[in-house]
Amino acid sequence: MEVDLALLADAATVDASGKLNILGVFDRLGTSAFPTRHPRMSLVLRFSAGVHEVGKHEVEIALKDPGGKQLVRIDGEMNLAAGPRQVADGVLVPHILNMDGLVFPAPGRYSFEVRVDGEHHVSIPLTLSGPGSTAQA
Repeated sequence: MEVDLALLADAATVDASGKLNILGVFDRLGTSAFPTRHPRMSLVLRFSAGVHEVGKHEVEIALKDPGGKQLVRIDGEMNLAAGPRQVADGVLVPHILNMDGLVFPAPGRYSFEVRVDGEHHVSIPLTLSGPGSTAQA
């Protein structure tokens, strides 16, 4: 299994046919002070799996601060099955995780780390900057 699409956006949806709709892709945020609370963001992932990988998979998403400390962790289970986004050799499964009110304590480069079945698949960076910050994107 692979994660063939991973990003942060202002909003995202999946329609009834399985089409992914994404609005406002970003990888950096500016703020006037720290700590800061971001009102809403969507973590968008698309999983690509071969026919032999259909079934249940454990998914872990962790938000890490610039020093590598885990701030938030979300664990879940995904059941991949054939459906509207099936391709000749497998399935494509879009997934959207809406996160409201995340607090970022300091400037720097944060990262959303995605693991599937215990294996790291992708890191999604997010740089926070503000007054007196030296964070570079």
